[in-house]
Amino acid sequence: MLSFPAFDPVALEIGSLKIRWYGISYMIGIFTAWKLGVLLLRHYGNGLREKILEDSLIWLIIGIVVGGRLGYVIFYSPHLFWTDPMEIFKTWHGGMSFHGGTIGVLVALTLYVRRTQISFLSLADIIACVAPIGLFFGRIANFINGELWGRPTTAAWAMVFPYADGLPRHPSQLYEAASEGLLLFLILLSLWIKTDWRLKPGRIAGVFSIGYALARSFCEFYREPDALIAGPLTIGQALSIPLIGIGWFLIRRPVEMDNGCHSS
Repeated sequence: MLSFPAFDPVALEIGSLKIRWYGISYMIGIFTAWKLGVLLLRHYGNGLREKILEDSLIWLIIGIVVGGRLGYVIFYSPHLFWTDPMEIFKTWHGGMSFHGGTIGVLVALTLYVRRTQISFLSLADIIACVAPIGLFFGRIANFINGELWGRPTTAAWAMVFPYADGLPRHPSQLYEAASEGLLLFLILLSLWIKTDWRLKPGRIAGVFSIGYALARSFCEFYREPDALIAGPLTIGQALSIPLIGIGWFLIRRPVEMDNGCHSS
Protein backbone atom coordinates (compact mmCIF):
# COMPACT_ATOMS: atom_id res chain seq x y z
CA MET A 1 0.00 0.00 0.00
CA LEU A 2 1.27 3.48 -0.85
CA SER A 3 1.02 6.52 1.38
CA PHE A 4 -1.09 9.39 0.15
CA PRO A 5 1.19 12.44 -0.23
CA ALA A 6 0.64 14.98 2.54
CA PHE A 7 -0.53 17.76 0.25
CA ASP A 8 -1.53 21.10 1.66
CA PRO A 9 -4.45 22.18 -0.56
CA VAL A 10 -3.29 25.78 -0.11
CA ALA A 11 -0.23 26.52 -2.25
CA LEU A 12 0.27 30.11 -1.11
CA GLU A 13 -1.31 32.21 1.61
CA ILE A 14 -1.00 35.98 1.68
CA GLY A 15 -2.99 37.41 4.56
CA SER A 16 -6.57 36.34 4.01
CA LEU A 17 -5.85 35.43 0.38
CA LYS A 18 -5.43 31.70 -0.18
CA ILE A 19 -4.22 30.37 -3.52
CA ARG A 20 -5.04 26.69 -3.78
CA TRP A 21 -3.38 23.99 -5.84
CA TYR A 22 -6.82 23.13 -7.19
CA GLY A 23 -7.14 26.48 -8.94
CA ILE A 24 -3.50 26.48 -10.03
CA SER A 25 -3.92 23.07 -11.67
CA TYR A 26 -6.91 24.29 -13.67
CA MET A 27 -5.05 27.45 -14.71
CA ILE A 28 -2.00 25.47 -15.86
CA GLY A 29 -4.22 23.03 -17.77
CA ILE A 30 -6.14 25.76 -19.60
CA PHE A 31 -3.00 27.79 -20.36
CA THR A 32 -1.07 24.76 -21.64
CA ALA A 33 -3.97 23.58 -23.81
CA TRP A 34 -4.42 27.08 -25.26
CA LYS A 35 -0.73 27.49 -26.15
CA LEU A 36 -0.55 24.02 -27.66
CA GLY A 37 -3.69 24.70 -29.70
CA VAL A 38 -2.12 27.87 -31.09
CA LEU A 39 1.03 25.95 -32.07
CA LEU A 40 -1.00 23.25 -33.81
CA LEU A 41 -2.94 25.83 -35.81
CA ARG A 42 0.31 27.55 -36.74
CA HIS A 43 2.06 24.42 -38.02
CA TYR A 44 -0.82 22.05 -38.82
CA GLY A 45 -3.73 24.35 -39.51
CA ASN A 46 -7.35 23.47 -40.23
CA GLY A 47 -8.36 26.79 -41.78
CA LEU A 48 -8.77 28.76 -38.57
CA ARG A 49 -6.61 31.71 -37.70
CA GLU A 50 -4.71 31.47 -34.42
CA LYS A 51 -6.38 34.65 -33.19
CA ILE A 52 -9.78 32.94 -33.37
CA LEU A 53 -8.70 30.45 -30.73
CA GLU A 54 -7.08 33.15 -28.62
CA ASP A 55 -10.19 35.35 -28.73
CA SER A 56 -12.42 32.45 -27.73
CA LEU A 57 -10.39 31.70 -24.59
CA ILE A 58 -12.36 33.87 -22.16
CA TRP A 59 -15.61 32.38 -23.47
CA LEU A 60 -14.23 28.87 -22.93
CA ILE A 61 -13.07 29.63 -19.38
CA ILE A 62 -16.50 30.95 -18.44
CA GLY A 63 -18.15 27.90 -20.00
CA ILE A 64 -15.82 25.50 -18.19
CA VAL A 65 -16.20 27.09 -14.76
CA VAL A 66 -19.92 27.87 -14.84
CA GLY A 67 -20.96 24.70 -16.67
CA GLY A 68 -18.60 22.47 -14.71
CA ARG A 69 -19.75 23.73 -11.33
CA LEU A 70 -23.46 23.79 -12.14
CA GLY A 71 -23.17 20.35 -13.71
CA TYR A 72 -21.56 18.99 -10.57
CA VAL A 73 -24.30 20.41 -8.37
CA ILE A 74 -27.16 19.31 -10.65
CA PHE A 75 -25.83 15.82 -11.40
CA TYR A 76 -24.15 14.92 -8.12
CA SER A 77 -25.12 17.30 -5.29
CA PRO A 78 -28.56 18.83 -6.01
CA HIS A 79 -29.20 19.08 -2.26
CA LEU A 80 -26.89 22.11 -2.17
CA PHE A 81 -29.60 24.20 -3.81
CA TRP A 82 -31.72 24.05 -0.64
CA THR A 83 -29.24 23.08 2.11
CA ASP A 84 -26.22 25.31 1.42
CA PRO A 85 -26.61 27.40 -1.77
CA MET A 86 -23.51 29.48 -1.01
CA GLU A 87 -21.39 26.32 -1.31
CA ILE A 88 -22.27 26.26 -5.02
CA PHE A 89 -20.01 29.26 -5.58
CA LYS A 90 -17.05 27.83 -3.64
CA THR A 91 -15.33 26.14 -6.58
CA TRP A 92 -12.04 26.02 -4.66
CA HIS A 93 -13.54 23.33 -2.43
CA GLY A 94 -13.56 21.03 -5.46
CA GLY A 95 -16.41 19.56 -7.41
CA MET A 96 -16.49 20.10 -11.16
CA SER A 97 -18.38 17.98 -13.69
CA PHE A 98 -16.87 17.21 -17.08
CA HIS A 99 -20.29 16.72 -18.63
CA GLY A 100 -21.52 20.00 -17.20
CA GLY A 101 -18.35 21.73 -18.36
CA THR A 102 -18.87 20.32 -21.85
CA ILE A 103 -22.38 21.75 -22.00
CA GLY A 104 -21.03 25.07 -20.75
CA VAL A 105 -18.32 25.11 -23.42
CA LEU A 106 -20.79 24.25 -26.18
CA VAL A 107 -23.08 27.10 -25.11
CA ALA A 108 -20.12 29.51 -24.91
CA LEU A 109 -18.85 28.44 -28.37
CA THR A 110 -22.32 28.83 -29.88
CA LEU A 111 -22.52 32.41 -28.61
CA TYR A 112 -18.97 33.13 -29.76
CA VAL A 113 -19.29 31.81 -33.32
CA ARG A 114 -22.54 33.72 -33.81
CA ARG A 115 -20.58 36.91 -33.25
CA THR A 116 -17.66 35.93 -35.46
CA GLN A 117 -19.31 33.88 -38.23
CA ILE A 118 -16.71 31.13 -38.19
CA SER A 119 -17.00 27.35 -38.40
CA PHE A 120 -18.31 25.96 -35.11
CA LEU A 121 -16.98 22.46 -35.83
CA SER A 122 -13.52 23.62 -36.94
CA LEU A 123 -13.13 25.52 -33.69
CA ALA A 124 -14.57 22.59 -31.72
CA ASP A 125 -11.99 20.29 -33.35
CA ILE A 126 -8.92 22.22 -32.19
CA ILE A 127 -10.41 22.63 -28.72
CA ALA A 128 -11.19 18.91 -28.55
CA CYS A 129 -7.66 18.04 -29.65
CA VAL A 130 -6.03 19.88 -26.74
CA ALA A 131 -8.81 19.46 -24.15
CA PRO A 132 -7.29 16.25 -22.70
CA ILE A 133 -4.38 18.35 -21.44
CA GLY A 134 -6.84 20.32 -19.33
CA LEU A 135 -8.49 17.08 -18.22
CA PHE A 136 -5.11 15.71 -17.15
CA PHE A 137 -4.41 18.66 -14.87
CA GLY A 138 -8.01 18.63 -13.64
CA ARG A 139 -7.64 15.03 -12.47
CA ILE A 140 -4.32 15.88 -10.84
CA ALA A 141 -6.21 18.63 -9.01
CA ASN A 142 -8.73 16.02 -7.82
CA PHE A 143 -5.86 13.90 -6.54
CA ILE A 144 -4.23 16.81 -4.69
CA ASN A 145 -7.57 17.67 -3.13
CA GLY A 146 -8.00 14.05 -2.03
CA GLU A 147 -11.43 13.85 -3.68
CA LEU A 148 -13.14 11.47 -6.12
CA TRP A 149 -11.15 8.55 -4.76
CA GLY A 150 -11.44 4.98 -5.99
CA ARG A 151 -13.11 1.84 -4.74
CA PRO A 152 -11.56 -0.28 -1.98
CA THR A 153 -8.81 -2.60 -3.21
CA THR A 154 -5.96 -4.80 -2.04
CA ALA A 155 -3.69 -3.68 -4.90
CA ALA A 156 -0.11 -2.85 -3.93
CA TRP A 157 -0.56 0.74 -5.13
CA ALA A 158 -3.71 1.36 -3.10
CA MET A 159 -3.87 4.52 -0.98
CA VAL A 160 -5.74 5.64 2.12
CA PHE A 161 -7.26 9.01 1.30
CA PRO A 162 -7.51 11.53 4.14
CA TYR A 163 -11.22 12.30 3.75
CA ALA A 164 -12.39 8.74 3.04
CA ASP A 165 -13.07 5.92 5.50
CA GLY A 166 -9.57 4.63 6.15
CA LEU A 167 -9.79 1.78 3.63
CA PRO A 168 -7.07 1.33 0.97
CA ARG A 169 -8.52 2.52 -2.32
CA HIS A 170 -7.65 2.83 -6.00
CA PRO A 171 -6.05 6.18 -6.89
CA SER A 172 -8.67 6.46 -9.62
CA GLN A 173 -7.93 10.14 -10.19
CA LEU A 174 -4.54 9.07 -11.58
CA TYR A 175 -6.15 6.40 -13.75
CA GLU A 176 -8.37 9.08 -15.24
CA ALA A 177 -5.47 11.49 -15.69
CA ALA A 178 -3.62 8.82 -17.66
CA SER A 179 -6.55 7.64 -19.82
CA GLU A 180 -8.81 10.68 -20.29
CA GLY A 181 -5.77 12.91 -20.31
CA LEU A 182 -2.47 11.63 -21.66
CA LEU A 183 -3.63 8.63 -23.71
CA LEU A 184 -6.55 10.44 -25.34
CA PHE A 185 -4.35 13.44 -26.09
CA LEU A 186 -1.74 11.28 -27.85
CA ILE A 187 -4.45 9.66 -29.98
CA LEU A 188 -5.97 13.00 -30.99
CA LEU A 189 -2.57 14.60 -31.59
CA SER A 190 -1.60 11.74 -33.88
CA LEU A 191 -4.84 12.11 -35.86
CA TRP A 192 -4.37 15.87 -36.09
CA ILE A 193 -0.77 15.72 -37.34
CA LYS A 194 -0.66 12.49 -39.34
CA THR A 195 -4.07 12.44 -41.06
CA ASP A 196 -6.31 14.87 -42.90
CA TRP A 197 -9.09 14.59 -40.32
CA ARG A 198 -8.30 18.08 -39.05
CA LEU A 199 -9.56 19.30 -42.44
CA LYS A 200 -12.87 17.45 -42.05
CA PRO A 201 -14.85 19.48 -39.50
CA GLY A 202 -16.22 17.47 -36.60
CA ARG A 203 -14.07 14.34 -36.96
CA ILE A 204 -11.55 15.18 -34.25
CA ALA A 205 -14.31 16.33 -31.91
CA GLY A 206 -16.10 13.05 -32.61
CA VAL A 207 -13.06 10.98 -31.65
CA PHE A 208 -12.64 13.03 -28.50
CA SER A 209 -16.28 12.48 -27.57
CA ILE A 210 -16.09 8.71 -28.00
CA GLY A 211 -12.60 8.45 -26.49
CA TYR A 212 -13.57 10.33 -23.37
CA ALA A 213 -16.78 8.34 -22.95
CA LEU A 214 -14.91 5.02 -23.18
CA ALA A 215 -12.08 6.10 -20.87
CA ARG A 216 -14.46 7.55 -18.28
CA SER A 217 -16.74 4.51 -18.37
CA PHE A 218 -13.77 2.19 -17.87
CA CYS A 219 -12.36 4.20 -14.97
CA GLU A 220 -15.76 4.25 -13.29
CA PHE A 221 -15.22 0.56 -12.50
CA TYR A 222 -12.37 1.64 -10.20
CA ARG A 223 -13.79 4.93 -8.93
CA GLU A 224 -16.09 5.06 -5.92
CA PRO A 225 -19.48 5.72 -7.56
CA ASP A 226 -21.16 9.03 -6.76
CA ALA A 227 -24.47 7.24 -7.30
CA LEU A 228 -25.81 4.24 -9.20
CA ILE A 229 -28.49 4.67 -11.87
CA ALA A 230 -29.47 1.05 -12.48
CA GLY A 231 -27.57 -1.98 -11.24
CA PRO A 232 -23.83 -1.26 -11.54
CA LEU A 233 -24.37 1.65 -13.98
CA THR A 234 -22.97 4.86 -12.46
CA ILE A 235 -23.99 8.44 -13.20
CA GLY A 236 -20.64 9.01 -14.93
CA GLN A 237 -21.24 6.07 -17.24
CA ALA A 238 -24.84 7.04 -17.93
CA LEU A 239 -23.85 10.60 -18.84
CA SER A 240 -21.14 9.25 -21.15
CA ILE A 241 -23.50 7.12 -23.24
CA PRO A 242 -24.86 10.09 -25.28
CA LEU A 243 -21.27 11.16 -26.01
CA ILE A 244 -20.69 7.94 -27.95
CA GLY A 245 -23.71 8.60 -30.16
CA ILE A 246 -22.71 12.23 -30.71
CA GLY A 247 -19.16 11.24 -31.52
CA TRP A 248 -20.26 8.55 -33.95
CA PHE A 249 -22.50 11.04 -35.75
CA LEU A 250 -19.69 13.61 -36.06
CA ILE A 251 -17.30 11.02 -37.47
CA ARG A 252 -19.78 9.43 -39.89
CA ARG A 253 -21.63 12.57 -40.99
CA PRO A 254 -21.77 12.94 -44.80
CA VAL A 255 -18.87 14.82 -46.37
CA GLU A 256 -21.39 17.04 -48.17
CA MET A 257 -22.38 18.54 -44.83
CA ASP A 258 -18.85 19.95 -44.50
CA ASN A 259 -19.52 22.27 -47.40
CA GLY A 260 -21.82 24.27 -45.17
CA CYS A 261 -19.00 24.90 -42.68
CA HIS A 262 -16.82 27.93 -43.26
CA SER A 263 -13.73 29.29 -41.57
CA SER A 264 -11.91 32.57 -41.50
